[in-house]
Amino acid sequence: MQTYLSPAKLNLDLRIIGKLPNGYHALESIFTLIDLYDEIRIAPRSDRQIILHTPTDGVPPEHDLTVRAAQALQNHSGSLNGAEIWLNKKIPMGGGLGGGSSNAATVLLALNQLWDCQFNQAQLIDIGVKLGADVPFFIFGQTAFARGVGEQLQPIDIPQQYYVLVRPDEHVATPKIFAHPDLPRNSPSNPNPTWDNLQPLRNDMQAVVLQDYPKVQAAFHLLAQHGEPRMTGSGSCLFLPCETPQLAAEIQSRLPENWQTWCVKNITHSPLFTLLSNR
Repeated sequence: MQTYLSPAKLNLDLRIIGKLPNGYHALESIFTLIDLYDEIRIAPRSDRQIILHTPTDGVPPEHDLTVRAAQALQNHSGSLNGAEIWLNKKIPMGGGLGGGSSNAATVLLALNQLWDCQFNQAQLIDIGVKLGADVPFFIFGQTAFARGVGEQLQPIDIPQQYYVLVRPDEHVATPKIFAHPDLPRNSPSNPNPTWDNLQPLRNDMQAVVLQDYPKVQAAFHLLAQHGEPRMTGSGSCLFLPCETPQLAAEIQSRLPENWQTWCVKNITHSPLFTLLSNR
């Protein structure tokens, strides 16, 4: 049995540049990994059974992204192997941190190695995008500028930063945000994205979320007393960039004790990056 760290992500910048022919929104975003992890333990089996020992509350095992990822790899590879999976969730669900997508990518990367499927990164991304728009980034495994629905990825250099991360006690419905009449949908595309020419960073979904979700708005205004917070993805999590871990810890100590908060930093490469020797 092996244990894998499955990292969370932040959208440091997120812009909606239009709509695609299939009805999805065309996005451009800076994705970075952060040092907040779920832990996944996997034991291979010699049959085709996929057994999830730690189902997520309210999610039937057959719908869990870890199980669906394993089944997708079986279907594409023809492997006769199976797996037992244990999931220790530390990334909050529904906050825009990509925990479920990260878990799916972790299973694809791990089982690709354990089952000796020998798929390369591009092949795994093709499998992963059908499971969720964020899955390709976690397979890509490094700080990236993303286009399309998130599947067109290129590396981008960003400075080391630390963040106070807050999860307001409110669930944001992503489909509702994408359907919102006030959502900006015409940000200009950036043909040559760099950290400098994307400043100031923003999230095109943020204004409509703050408008409709009072607990997210309250958290935003409190964090704004200490800097310039932004929302990740479609929310509800907010992050405040800080220059030092000491400053992040100091700001975190001033937040309400009943809030769910973390001090985190960005990481350039996923701990799973080395699993693909045939990138």
